[in-house]
Amino acid sequence: MIDNTSDRPTQEITLTVNGNEITEEVEPRHKLSDFLRYRADSTDVRVGCEHGACGACTVEVDGKNVKSCMLFAVQADGSDVLTSTGLNEDDGLGPIQEAFHENHALQCGFCTSGFIMATKELLEKNPDPDREEIVDGLSDNICRCTGYVNIIKAVEDAADRMDTVSQATGDD
Repeated sequence: MIDNTSDRPTQEITLTVNGNEITEEVEPRHKLSDFLRYRADSTDVRVGCEHGACGACTVEVDGKNVKSCMLFAVQADGSDVLTSTGLNEDDGLGPIQEAFHENHALQCGFCTSGFIMATKELLEKNPDPDREEIVDGLSDNICRCTGYVNIIKAVEDAADRMDTVSQATGDD
């Protein structure tokens, strides 16, 4: 086997992942999803279809959800990246994560981080979605276990939790 990795071009990039700045040399063909998993130790980012169809790799880049398998890491240079782990709070899980846990919306767990990021985006746009709006808001994500009933319950619960938090803090 010939090792020609040193002949491949690389580029230095710097990303802030869940508040931690990371600078690495990467090949321009390196996907953001692989960078997050293998260079930033964000193993909560799952790689499912690698075609942007399943949503398992969904992360937030500069405030907007993206399928990280559809973006090269060099394209995210200088960006702030948030994964589902970044939603943790000081004392543990955040309200969306807690809602998924308590409503048994995890099934095998492979798709969960993508659903959590989709839920975050949905609730930021619509803090009180009805069932149809939830289904529409999560339509870019696929659960291969077909456990959508509990996922929808979790989103409804997360909306209630976040409404309670915003009422308590006066962040309406």
